[in-house]
Amino acid sequence: MYIELHAASAFSFLDGASTPEALVDRAAALDYPALALLDRDGVYGAPRFHQAATAAGITPIVGSELTIAARETANGTGGWGGAACLWRLPVLVESAEGYRNLCRLVTRMKLRAPKGEGALTLEDFDGATRGLVALAGRPALDSRRYGVGGMLDRLLGLFGAGNVYVEVQRHLLRDEEADTQALAALASAYRVPLLATNGVRFATAADRPLYDVLTCVRHKTTVDRAGRRLARNAERYLKPPGEMARLFHDLPETLQASEALAERLQYTMADLGYRFPDYPVPPDETMASFLRKITEVGARERYRPYHERARRQIARELDLIEKLDLAGYFLIVWDLVNFCRRQGILVQGRGSAANSAVCYSLGITAVDPVGMDLLFERFLSEERGEWPDIDLDLPSGDRRESVIQYVYERYGQLGAAMTANVITYRDRSATREVGKALGFDTDRIDRLTKLMSRFEWTDPEDTLARHLGDAGCDPADPRVQAFGALWRRVQDLPRHLGQHSGGMVICRGRLDEVVPLENASMPGRVVIQWDKDDCAAMGIVKVDLLGLGMMAVLQDAIALVNGDGEHVDADGGPPRARFDLAHLPPDDPDVYRMLQAADTIGVFQVESRAQMATLPRLRPDHFYDLVVEVALIRPGPIVGQMVHPYLKRRAGREPVAYPHPLLEPILKRTLGVPLFQEQLLRIAMVAAGFSGGEAEELRRAFGFKRSVKRMERIETRLREGMARQGITGAAADGIVRSITSFALYGFPESHAASFALIAYASAYLKAHFPAAFYTALLNNQPMGFYHPATLVKDAQRRGVRFEEIDVQRSRWDCAVEADGAIRLGLRYASGLREEVGRRIEEGQRRSEPAGGGRAEALRCPKCGNDDRSMIEVVEQGEDRRRFCSSCANTWNGQGRRPPAGGGGRTPERFSSIEDVIARTEIRRDELATLAEIGALNAFGHDRRSALWQIERAARPSGALFEESSRAKTKVAEEPPSPLASMTPVERVIADYAGTGLTLGPHPMALRRSELAMRGVLRAVDLPRARNGRRVRVAGAVITRQRPGTAKGFVFLTLEDETGIANVIVRPDLFAAERLAVADESFLMVEGTLQIQEGVTSVKAERLHGLGGQRPAIDSHDWS
Repeated sequence: MYIELHAASAFSFLDGASTPEALVDRAAALDYPALALLDRDGVYGAPRFHQAATAAGITPIVGSELTIAARETANGTGGWGGAACLWRLPVLVESAEGYRNLCRLVTRMKLRAPKGEGALTLEDFDGATRGLVALAGRPALDSRRYGVGGMLDRLLGLFGAGNVYVEVQRHLLRDEEADTQALAALASAYRVPLLATNGVRFATAADRPLYDVLTCVRHKTTVDRAGRRLARNAERYLKPPGEMARLFHDLPETLQASEALAERLQYTMADLGYRFPDYPVPPDETMASFLRKITEVGARERYRPYHERARRQIARELDLIEKLDLAGYFLIVWDLVNFCRRQGILVQGRGSAANSAVCYSLGITAVDPVGMDLLFERFLSEERGEWPDIDLDLPSGDRRESVIQYVYERYGQLGAAMTANVITYRDRSATREVGKALGFDTDRIDRLTKLMSRFEWTDPEDTLARHLGDAGCDPADPRVQAFGALWRRVQDLPRHLGQHSGGMVICRGRLDEVVPLENASMPGRVVIQWDKDDCAAMGIVKVDLLGLGMMAVLQDAIALVNGDGEHVDADGGPPRARFDLAHLPPDDPDVYRMLQAADTIGVFQVESRAQMATLPRLRPDHFYDLVVEVALIRPGPIVGQMVHPYLKRRAGREPVAYPHPLLEPILKRTLGVPLFQEQLLRIAMVAAGFSGGEAEELRRAFGFKRSVKRMERIETRLREGMARQGITGAAADGIVRSITSFALYGFPESHAASFALIAYASAYLKAHFPAAFYTALLNNQPMGFYHPATLVKDAQRRGVRFEEIDVQRSRWDCAVEADGAIRLGLRYASGLREEVGRRIEEGQRRSEPAGGGRAEALRCPKCGNDDRSMIEVVEQGEDRRRFCSSCANTWNGQGRRPPAGGGGRTPERFSSIEDVIARTEIRRDELATLAEIGALNAFGHDRRSALWQIERAARPSGALFEESSRAKTKVAEEPPSPLASMTPVERVIADYAGTGLTLGPHPMALRRSELAMRGVLRAVDLPRARNGRRVRVAGAVITRQRPGTAKGFVFLTLEDETGIANVIVRPDLFAAERLAVADESFLMVEGTLQIQEGVTSVKAERLHGLGGQRPAIDSHDWS
């Protein structure tokens, strides 16, 4: 019987069109007893292939197609630069030693080459071939480089007789048949077995068009231009054994060889030899005993008093940890947390680890699971038979990188690596790459990308053809139809290997003998070839070191508060006591007033439109309410229809009821509505008599990777258990429905509590230290739900003052100045290189001689006018008052007039624009951006004048004028600009173009008079208007959302100078105005005002784009 020993999956990344599971399904349908997977240069798909084949009763054989360079390059590495001829050598794994050799060979190839490249030479195989079987195919006929038969002779010398087969394939190609006869003669000459394979690249012949598109993507071409790069026919699919027998009827020994070799290749990946490292403990201590002692120390610190309930829980957990031999794992995570504390890095464990009192005692987590009555089995149970999962949240950026590098240093470059993240095709990437491959023009691809992004099939009329038509495509066009079919089929196929956000694998011994390693795109990072799910399936332990942007914000904001407390105290009072997260005032009334008003832009986890719409209804007034809020607006409670019942019961409009009296203790805190995963587990334990491990198995069965058979089996056990408790009929159906709808997306209570701590801390900082909070937010972008432009306007509405970018004052990062204002950082100057920004920041400070000095930079805080000729300065004693002729605004100066003698001036960085150029190596385009945003106004110019001056300064004046130019250091001596000053609208447009935001008036404020005449209300006016009234509202579109749970409705957030307004767009209106909704930066909406339980929104009936001169606004779309 024929067995396929050369198949590649989509994990060959653009060189295969079927997943490992699809290949296994096809093999099972064809009654194959075994199948071999050989993906290109690695074992990327091997775990999924192993699991699928084992479940299907098929023997999984693993191997790889290794890229070989025909000769060495000058630098001694394989010819991965393209200079040498590359070919592929298929190898199959026979034994555990062979698997280790394969992993080391791939690692050697990958670590010495840039990401995504690499090749071996035949010399690399010397001493590394035991347990491997090589397949010599058509490259063995390359006599120009190896001589006649030379390459086969070389492989026999490396792998040994009996470990080399000559591979022949028949794809109905004339030139291939000639090579087949030559290979048969070569095999006969060297007495090497001849082996038939089909070089499979897809499961069925119908997958060939998809494979062609992936080939085009790989070669960066189109199907029209790909030529012979495309498959010449559809023969490279997994064929029935009978068809292979007909193809090789004249070479029956090739089929027999496949069966004999498959029987010989008995290695499985059931035991990879992975071992977790031991933690070094003091003499006379075991890891278990040492863990008990330090847990005791931590528990007495955490629990005051150390009560009996906590003692019992910790003892129970430690007993199970010792029984499962997991003490070393907890100690290693504890060591990482201690390293963070020593380095002053904010760290907090979250996820299911927050269910553990041992983790709480060790300082890994910040939530008391005993006090919150959290379920330990959600984190660890004997029945699950797998490693626990501890996630550590760290500040993103350099601080997290220092923790990652600590792991590398402690366990070695070959003992630690990041887990991979397999980047798969999603809506946008599939649209863009399939469209390019089919030759669509750029404009059409852009329209399709916007319109086909994140849409859900919620409406029967919301069809693919309709979306294509909206993008200007003819659904009857064969190429458009091909796009639709291929767009669907490419979804979720692997595109390339990325890096997990923070998962790290560590190993006792060499990790590269367990799984191949390769370079990540980030320098100093090494990544394994498997993702987190593969690691869990193969018994490999990972520790998640997750970069959380809000953790960086908290750490930076706390440093600002403690370093310069008198500068950031919003109320102008005396400096506060030292601030830290561990001693936040609990249930601060200002925080909860802000939350109840949904004033939560920038606040962790509760700033989305849906969260802001829920907060006024929930009206949180203590910490557990915030835990509920974090968990409530999730797909699980929404799909399970639990949000509205909970809010109604909380408001007293619906009585609290329980599905069964036994469930009252479990659901009492959440008013009879299950909101957390732990509650579902407890329901199964109480209502059906499940153990903790069985309940966790239930959650997983109904979790992300659902299996219908597994779900049916678990549901049967659940109903049988409930029947024994006397729960049947409607009550049983309701419990099952809650579990099945909720388990997929439900939020763990421990996770919600960990996030609620961070949410409360961020809200506290926003309420009490807004300058520090917004400065830290701006320095850690991108993150969160809103762009910096929205954050700045929100801060200004709260009374926070900003100062524009100034080359004489700004640092690279935003900073809080002595008067409490936030000075915008040079990082916000578009296109300015960081190294240039750092040079500007570090420019040598110098003092001007008496009577000299830079001109005062003037800017109207109301309209943003920075034209000096339009601003009058009036002396009033020691103070100065300013008057803006543009908007008639009057304001006081921030500082006193400097002494007449010139003493006490702020030292200057630069004496002139020429000085900036000479000392920073700034490019002309960067300098022009600084001029356009007003960053050069300190030299006595307005924006247009500065643009004129940089042209003069940037162009060499020649030797004749050089001495004269160098002597001109005073502002008064510089020639005037012939350019007209910018208008207020032009300044705002320049601000957005140059920084992505404006410190001047909101764009809508400049049009308020016109809009008021058209009856357009401001956002702040909407809550005061009558419910049900027909209104008009206009603003910049800052978010667009179309959740899959919203039945096709689209939600827009419009921003004007007073705040934000929420707009609800019906599916039919969205269909009619899809382009306006997707493309317009500014919209006017006419509709009905809806005010319910403190939540204000406009139900749109008409909408259109606002014309006129306007800036380009960034928005957060479709997520």
